[in-house]
Amino acid sequence: MPAPIRLRELIRTIRTARTQAEEREMIQKECAAIRSSFREEDNTYRCRNVAKLLYMHMLGYPAHFGQLECLKLIASQKFTDKRIGYLGAMLLLDERQDVHLLMTNCIKNDLNHSTQFVQGLALCTLGCMGSSEMCRDLAGEVEKLLKTSNSYLRKKAALCAVHVIRKVPELMEMFLPATKNLLNEKNHGVLHTSVVLLTEMCERSPDMLAHFRKNEKLVPQLVRILKNLIMSGYSPEHDVSGISDPFLQVRILRLLRILGRNDDDSSEAMNDILAQVATNTETSKNVGNAILYETVLTIMDIKSESGLRVLAINILGRFLLNNDKNIRYVALTSLLKTVQTDHNAVQRHRSTIVDCLKDLDVSIKRRAMELSFALVNGNNIRGMMKELLYFLDSCEPEFKADCASGIFLAAEKYAPSKRWHIDTIMRVLTTAGSYVRDDAVPNLIQLITNSVEIHAYTVQRLYKAILGDYSQQPLVQVAAWCIGEYGDLLVSGQCEEEEPIQVTEDEVLDILESVLISNMSTSVTRGYALTAIMKLSTRFTCTVNRIKKVVSIYGSSIDVELQQRAVEYNALFKKYDHMRCALLERMPVMEKVTTNGPTEIVQTNGETEPAPLETKPPPAGPQPTSQANDLLDLLGGNDITPVIPTAPTSKPASAGGELLDLLGDINLTGAPAATPAPASVPQIAQPPFLLDGLSSQPLFNDIASGIPSITAYSKNGLKIEFTFERSNTNPSVTVITIQASNSTELDMTDFVFQAAVPKTFQLQLLSPSSSVVPAFNTGTITQVIKVLNPQKQQLRMRIKLTYNHKGSAMQDLAEVNNFPPQSWQ
Repeated sequence: MPAPIRLRELIRTIRTARTQAEEREMIQKECAAIRSSFREEDNTYRCRNVAKLLYMHMLGYPAHFGQLECLKLIASQKFTDKRIGYLGAMLLLDERQDVHLLMTNCIKNDLNHSTQFVQGLALCTLGCMGSSEMCRDLAGEVEKLLKTSNSYLRKKAALCAVHVIRKVPELMEMFLPATKNLLNEKNHGVLHTSVVLLTEMCERSPDMLAHFRKNEKLVPQLVRILKNLIMSGYSPEHDVSGISDPFLQVRILRLLRILGRNDDDSSEAMNDILAQVATNTETSKNVGNAILYETVLTIMDIKSESGLRVLAINILGRFLLNNDKNIRYVALTSLLKTVQTDHNAVQRHRSTIVDCLKDLDVSIKRRAMELSFALVNGNNIRGMMKELLYFLDSCEPEFKADCASGIFLAAEKYAPSKRWHIDTIMRVLTTAGSYVRDDAVPNLIQLITNSVEIHAYTVQRLYKAILGDYSQQPLVQVAAWCIGEYGDLLVSGQCEEEEPIQVTEDEVLDILESVLISNMSTSVTRGYALTAIMKLSTRFTCTVNRIKKVVSIYGSSIDVELQQRAVEYNALFKKYDHMRCALLERMPVMEKVTTNGPTEIVQTNGETEPAPLETKPPPAGPQPTSQANDLLDLLGGNDITPVIPTAPTSKPASAGGELLDLLGDINLTGAPAATPAPASVPQIAQPPFLLDGLSSQPLFNDIASGIPSITAYSKNGLKIEFTFERSNTNPSVTVITIQASNSTELDMTDFVFQAAVPKTFQLQLLSPSSSVVPAFNTGTITQVIKVLNPQKQQLRMRIKLTYNHKGSAMQDLAEVNNFPPQSWQ
């Protein structure tokens, strides 16, 4: 048989291929020749054939048929054969294939070989692909080589020991005696691998960490080595861009970070050397920046002095001015981690951080946006909001939703005045109205309702904002609601804050009718507009007939929701006109109630503490029986026994008594509402109006003092918490609000929460607030689950979580069985 071609010739031939098909043909032809040679047990050219096979494997072609030939080369006595054999084993074998166990004895023999280079090959192979069985069998040999005086073998044995510890953690104590003298070695290769080994042991075992802190006095040794590296002169063997062995410096800094975490004595011992590294390292080259970055991480993670932490943050501030995008990105990420603990120091770099919002790189933009929101407080709210609103105008669509939500939260916490708050939210709705969350509209309506002194100003601003532009639907919805509530103030021109505009009743109705017929208007927006027109029938005097005509037209709309509204409003005009003014009067001031107990965060970021929000009970007053009978008349209940109150109920005495009767004393303030004595009212088969479904009790119980929350899931940085509410309209319904938070350093995207319950329950899963769980616990995703439990059985649930994290798709299942009894009994 002719001699096979050499590896160099094969590479040259393959590179001449002009197409993929031509290359495949060459590879297949050569593989056939190699197989024939393997079958003939040709020992002369086995090494050459395996080398060619490894090259084909690196090109992506199958080479598994050469695994046994690698074992034969390993068993050879020639060094050149062993070298190719071990290389082939590392590339073609792993612990999932049983054939790798066949070379355990060969590795053991080579670890005791008289030639250091053969021993080095065996150590490299074991450290690369050794299974747990191989590691247990050969750990003793590795430990012997770790104590040898040969620096070449010690550095390879240390790295092999790292692999053994990862595979079999219980063998860690075997290597403890050998680590005592490792840091006294002058060879930098041994020092480097020794620090890697010590880092692995400290990370995997708290007992080892305590041992190295107290007994071995590891910190002073590391400080001495690091000081020698900094103060030593030029060493051509270890110099990289003028810095002595930066790789070893970075490894030592990482180990110091582990040793100093939550330990006062260790942190105190390394403060001085960290300050020296931070001040003496050259920053003109990327090598110096890498060391400074590790130094900053170490300073922030240990119990360092305040001055040292300020120095670290100033280094990150200098990184923000670097031309390298990667350096700017890691600086923003690090500042985002430290902003909660060192807020004032980070604030000094606010202008540089805001400048990063104009960067062309989207990753830097996102980190700068998140950090900008973290820096907002009561002192800089106006300036920061100006910059963030400018960013909202010009940023890409993928940023608008997160930016709008952040502006809403910051404005709610730190707004200097209600007028500024309303103007800011209106600016967001005008700029990015289609990207805001669903709760933006009700929150702004509540804010406007509570700002009694600027109703005229607000309705005039909103009227101007939607003239001829209905593209931003949330803005149109808020404007329609305000025009319906305060249309009389708009027409009267009573605005004092800015120059009033002259608007007639017909012009106001023209705008609302245009919203109704616009192709851009959604069904919800049309509902807002129709209700606003109906409300104006009690605020306008000259256009009531026109309003009646518009309402009657939509009584035959193909939109069922719009049709039902129009039919009910038509009935108010015809049959219940005497109650129309009371039903459509202005909404009262509303208190915002949070599910976990109302609190008002006046200032955060270290300015003031959260203060309890005072809840005002509704004023008590008698409920006239005639108004209750009017309500029954509206419901068409001529044969229903009138409701006779047996105890005083909580009612504000005003001209809107009939409206409050209709709403059934819905508890808007969070204070407990008085419940009237039950009356024998027969069930109506089909309520003729939507208003019939309103209950005379609060929709949900206040859970602050009732049902405790639970942690349903906590794994891989993702935490799911459940809070509970019980429905008063149906005691069998439990409303569960989930809150998902993320403590890792990267966002979790495409987050989907699914739940299943036994067949005796019924479950409804509402839409989540977002699909991205922000990193560093900077935000949460909320989602509502409604569970119907008619038999009052113990609640059990199985949840499924899917999301993308660090570029890979994650999926997990979990059982939730620890529901508090109050949530289902």
